Amino acid sequence: MEYTCKEFKVGKCEGEKLVDGETLPLVLTPPEPSKKGIDSLLEALENNKEWFDDMVTKNSAVLLRGFDVKNAVEFNDIIEVFGWEDIRYVGPAPRTHIHKRVWTANEGPLSEFIYYHHEMVLINEYPKKVILFCEIPPPEGGETPFVPSFKVTERMIEEFPEFVEEVTAKGLKYTFVALSNDNTTSMRGRGWQDAFATHDQQEAERRARALGMDVEWLENGSVKTILGPRPLTKVFEGRKGRRMWFNTLVGMYGKELSSAMMADGTEIPANIVKRCEEIIEEESIQFKWEKGDVLFLDNYATLHGRRPSLPPRRVLVATCK
Repeated sequence: MEYTCKEFKVGKCEGEKLVDGETLPLVLTPPEPSKKGIDSLLEALENNKEWFDDMVTKNSAVLLRGFDVKNAVEFNDIIEVFGWEDIRYVGPAPRTHIHKRVWTANEGPLSEFIYYHHEMVLINEYPKKVILFCEIPPPEGGETPFVPSFKVTERMIEEFPEFVEEVTAKGLKYTFVALSNDNTTSMRGRGWQDAFATHDQQEAERRARALGMDVEWLENGSVKTILGPRPLTKVFEGRKGRRMWFNTLVGMYGKELSSAMMADGTEIPANIVKRCEEIIEEESIQFKWEKGDVLFLDNYATLHGRRPSLPPRRVLVATCK
């Protein structure tokens, strides 16, 4: 499969890595300075839709840089070129709808680190692609690091083969408490009414169960969601048979509003979780946002997060099936 086509030039970015022979992210830039701007980009994407889709799967991450994408409207136009079906975000992150398929990314405090995760990994239907657009790059910090998920599985099998085998057999169980009202001072502060798009408890229960969750209402009006069993790893078609670390074990383990354990209730040793956290960080890929960047992530193959940031920072997101 060729990396290039005549309407894109392969570039470089700070922080890129060569992983198993693939460059992450694959940086695509205009073939010549005169080809900047949204119109030339939309034409190039329209002419190379299948090739571009293949590149996202092959490299797990593709960064469009140098095309002078200006705002949410232009970002939405890029997404709609491909005809990928939209998928509504379900989860704890506070977000605001901006334009058509475009939302803000997590609006939790910029001072907090959002831990690495596959988007919507815990529910029955999750996006195939997460697409991010940098409208206002942060003056310091605020990177969106991502991790080739199969590398985490490889290293966990090397170091903890018996643990991986046990959890693979049993599965994982998670709990998460959705608050009674939105709390934008928290990166997990989305209230259950917003999360389930209803103010009716019975309807919220129905929607939760359709997503694969059991629920337990708490005295303070919050709701505890119980999810499991869930897999430790998954293999997706077209990705070299790689076992993706398709879980949120580290992100939910031992937190104020969440927990993670084996599906039979067995506790997971803290030292294993700590080492997994270290491995994920070691395998992470960091790059600095530039204004107008559009990053396509294969959500089946990459975990992503957010570094603490100085304001202002504005990154928008769309999620697709």
